[in-house]
Amino acid sequence: MTRTRPDFRFESELWRAGHTAVAGVDEAGRGCLAGPVVAAAVILEPGRDIDGLDDSKRLSPSARTALAALIRRDAVAFAIGLCSPDEIDRRNILHASLEAMRRAVAALGTEPGFVLVDGDRMWPRPAFPWRTLVKGDARSRTIAAASIIAKTERDLEMDRLAARHPGYGWERNKGYPTPDHFEALRVLGPSPVHRRSFRLRTAETDLFSAP
Repeated sequence: MTRTRPDFRFESELWRAGHTAVAGVDEAGRGCLAGPVVAAAVILEPGRDIDGLDDSKRLSPSARTALAALIRRDAVAFAIGLCSPDEIDRRNILHASLEAMRRAVAALGTEPGFVLVDGDRMWPRPAFPWRTLVKGDARSRTIAAASIIAKTERDLEMDRLAARHPGYGWERNKGYPTPDHFEALRVLGPSPVHRRSFRLRTAETDLFSAP
């Protein structure tokens, strides 16, 4: 079965309706045990494509890095928003993800005429028309661009955190619940940037207690 790539069919309808500044929004790091959730918002110029855009999960790290540079160079606007582990614990991961997306859109510097959001939820009281798209990063090229920016930015942040908190393998696992991450938690206990509210999701034992 041939896999389809994201296209501009949603954006094209909006561009024809006069919404020239269509922002795509996505987040990265929602399922991680440590580090922030990072969102990105991207506005692409109508009629100008960036070759190779795809859902960030389908791309190799080197392809994501190369495409992120092109998006940053050619996009009309892009911006990052994030919520820290403490905010995730206070808000819960769903609301923290939505807040990170809201912050990314607010930081664009260009007022969006319409916003396409990956997923099936929207943050409260948006000041612009919007639409959610389930699996939007595999359907919309603008959301795909946002997914690439969010993923590459979060991976860089986890590399920085790995240097500050060595031993958890974040330079490899980026904070996701991998076997080596679980083993490091068993040996080292939690770091200051682990999400304590995720404790019941990690294993049958409480890995967020002191070793």
